[in-house]
Amino acid sequence: MKPVKLYPPKPEKVYFFGTCLIDLFYPDAGLDGIRLLEREGIEVIFPQGQTCCGQPAYTSGYHDEARVVAAAQLGLFPEPWPIIVPSGSCGGMMRTHYPQLFADTEREVQANEVAGRIYELTEFLLHVCHLRLEDRGQPEKVVMHTSCSARREMGLAETGPALLARMGQVELVEQARAAECCGFGGTFAVRHPEVSAAMVEDKTQAIEATGARRFVTSDCGCLMNIGGRFEHQGKPVTGEHIASYLWRRTS
Repeated sequence: MKPVKLYPPKPEKVYFFGTCLIDLFYPDAGLDGIRLLEREGIEVIFPQGQTCCGQPAYTSGYHDEARVVAAAQLGLFPEPWPIIVPSGSCGGMMRTHYPQLFADTEREVQANEVAGRIYELTEFLLHVCHLRLEDRGQPEKVVMHTSCSARREMGLAETGPALLARMGQVELVEQARAAECCGFGGTFAVRHPEVSAAMVEDKTQAIEATGARRFVTSDCGCLMNIGGRFEHQGKPVTGEHIASYLWRRTS
């Protein structure tokens, strides 16, 4: 069992690690995550040198290559401020796997120190900011999809739903087999496209069966995979990163 995480008081400053998918495909999700933090009175520092966390290479078995990419991120966070990651996938890589990746190397101490300051966005908003939300949107039924990495590596199955439960006009409905993977898995979807397609087909059927016409997730890989499948099917179900969903309905 993982140890209980003790959360600090709300800090004055944080770092923000944007992730590749947000940078390339969903920049608004990153900006909305920053806006949510800034609205809490926190100064957000975005290191301009950040690139990839190294997870695609790591999960494909290329640990030497992943170590090179990850090492370039370690020096970006010199001050002892929390590092906020709007993705359980990248957050899981940095918190869980950086210590393993750099074990018995000259970067081991630095990797462990950085890993200890990693917080997934919904985790930080809920447990550190104690976020209060005033829902200004219309009544809506939504489904929350929590990524495998957020659920299993970071133990954060409940943080996204807990934030959505604080929205007065939102009805959060449970999909069947909520803990099942959507089939993205980073390079898994590329290396095993037929298996991935079958998994996301099951996921879209489960979401559609709830009657909701919107799903929310905290990982852009899942958002891309599930949303793309619905678009391919021509179904009227849309997806949104939880940062954008919360910002849009409370602004």
